[in-house]
Amino acid sequence: MLNTFQQRANRVGDTVFAASRQMWLAGLGAAVVTRDWAEKEASGVFRTLVKEGTAVESRAIRIVGDQVESSVTKANVVLKRTRTAIGNVVRAYTDTAAGIVQSLPKFLPEAAKAPAQRHAKLARKSTTKAARSVGKRVKRATKATSKR
Repeated sequence: MLNTFQQRANRVGDTVFAASRQMWLAGLGAAVVTRDWAEKEASGVFRTLVKEGTAVESRAIRIVGDQVESSVTKANVVLKRTRTAIGNVVRAYTDTAAGIVQSLPKFLPEAAKAPAQRHAKLARKSTTKAARSVGKRVKRATKATSKR
């Protein structure tokens, strides 16, 4: 019985030793295969990976550039609409002010009408000058930003 037990123990020990040796040899074989692959074939794989990375990078840059361009275009549209709205508001206020100044002589007594009429003429001239001046400023600003 002792002999049988000893033989079984030896077989288990031999099997464990053989398994660990096989693992060691498999590791050495993997290292050799990897070294050979790296020397012969890895450079082609590496070049392929670099090409793919370059293509992905250029697509990403193109997409981001398109989005920036679209945002700038939208901002320019908003800017032009704002300028137009401001010009319209200024014109409306100057027209209203001119109308008020022109109607003043109707509410004044006869003695004050002559000076008031002179002031109304001056006011009409100054409001139209102011409106023209604002219009010119808006046009200049529009040209300056469209050149950018």
